[in-house]
Amino acid sequence: MRTQSAILVTAIVAFAGGLFVAGTTRSLQGQTQPGAGFAAVPGEKGGWDITGPYDVVRDWPKPLSQLPGHENWTWGAGEAIFAESADRVFFIQMGELPRLQRPPVTALPQIGPSLSFPVGEVPFRHASQGQYASPPGGGAPGADPDDPAQAYKGRPGIDSRWEHLFLVFNRNGDIVEQWTQWDKMLRRPHAVYISPYDPEKHVWVVDDHNHAIFKFSHDGKQLVQTIGTVGQKGADATHFNRPTFMAFLPDGTMFVADGYNGNRVVKFDKTGKFVTAWGERGMPPNETRPGYFNVVHGIAADPMTRRIYVSDRGNRRMQVFDENGKFVDQWPFNNTSSVNFLYANGDGAVWAFEDPTAKVVKYDREGHLLYAWGALGDYPGAFLNMHGATVDPDGNLYTAEVGNGRLQKFTPRRGARPELLIGKPPVPRS
Repeated sequence: MRTQSAILVTAIVAFAGGLFVAGTTRSLQGQTQPGAGFAAVPGEKGGWDITGPYDVVRDWPKPLSQLPGHENWTWGAGEAIFAESADRVFFIQMGELPRLQRPPVTALPQIGPSLSFPVGEVPFRHASQGQYASPPGGGAPGADPDDPAQAYKGRPGIDSRWEHLFLVFNRNGDIVEQWTQWDKMLRRPHAVYISPYDPEKHVWVVDDHNHAIFKFSHDGKQLVQTIGTVGQKGADATHFNRPTFMAFLPDGTMFVADGYNGNRVVKFDKTGKFVTAWGERGMPPNETRPGYFNVVHGIAADPMTRRIYVSDRGNRRMQVFDENGKFVDQWPFNNTSSVNFLYANGDGAVWAFEDPTAKVVKYDREGHLLYAWGALGDYPGAFLNMHGATVDPDGNLYTAEVGNGRLQKFTPRRGARPELLIGKPPVPRS
C-alpha cells in the first residue's frame, strides 16, 4: 500500500513538474519571440535604439555655407525650432560661428598630466561658449544682460557674426526664408512658436535679454504686438525677467515661463492681456515646496486636461498646476537632469528633453517613466545641449542644440511602435 502511495505521489509530482516546466518553457519562448522586449521596432535584430523610434535625416539641413558669402561660416547655438509644416521649419540661433574642422589630438602637459584636446569621441566645440557665445553675452541664469561685465568679449566678424538669427527651411533642408530684418532688434531670441489654435498663424518669438515677447505676422514682415517692456526687467503685469518659453490652450490662453532670472509662470488671454501669475523664488538645487522656482524653463499645456507642466530646472523637478496656478503635482527628474524643453499634445504623454543626459524622455500625465532614448555626441542622431524640439503634422521630429550648434530632423522608423513616437501637434476642433 505504501509502495502504491509512493508511486502515486511521485507521478503527481512529476506531472505537476512537467506542467511547470512546460509552462515556464512556453513563457520563456514567448519572451524570445520577435516583438518582445522594449525595442522601438518589434522583431528587429541587433542594433541599439540610439535614435529611438526614429531615423535621423543625414545632411539636413544643408549647411549655412549654401548662402553667398558664408563659405567659412556655420550655425551658432541652436536655441529653438518650430515646424509649421515639413516645408516651413523655423529655426532660431545665436548668430553664426566660424566653420572649423576637428583638430588633431594635442597633449597639454602645460596644463596637467593626462590632458589633451580634443577628447576623443566627444564634441570638440561648444557652440554656446558659456556666456560669451555671441553678442550681447550674459546667457547664464542669474546674469544681467545689461551688466558691463557680461559684455561680449569676442571679435565681431571674426569670432562670431550677429546675423541670420531667424531662418526657415523646407523639407529638403533649403533655406527658403531669411528674417534678417529683425536681427538688430533681437538681443537673445530664445523660443519660436505658432499657436496651433490661431487661424492667422502669427509667429511668436521669446527674447529673454529684451525681457519681451514679439508677435509677428505670418510672413514675418510686420511686428504686430509686443508683450513686456523691452529692455526693462520686472515682475508685474507689464514686465518679464528673462522669459524663456510659451504654451497655448485651445481658447488662445497663453502661458509664459519667466524665466532665467524670474520665478513665475504668467498667464495671458488670447489678446495678450495679463490675467494672473504665480511663483516665488526657491532655494536651489533641492527646493521641494510647491510653487517655488529656480530657472523656470520648459513649459507645456495639455489641451485635454488644461494642466500646465513646468520644468523647474534649477530644482531638477517637474511642477504641475491647473490653468489658474493651483498646484496639482510634482515629480523629480534625475539628479544630473536639466530639462530644457517640454512637449504635450493632449494624448496623455508629457515629453521632456534632457540636457546633460542627452535623452528624450516620455512620461505619462502623472509622471510615470514610460520610455527614453538618446546619446551624447556630435555625430548624426546624438545630442549636446538639446534646447528645443517640435513635431510637424507628418510626424517628423526636429531638435535644436545649443552645444552642438545645429538642428536635426528625424523621421519615424518603419515598423516603429506608435506609442513610442512623439505625438503630432494638436488639431483645433471646429
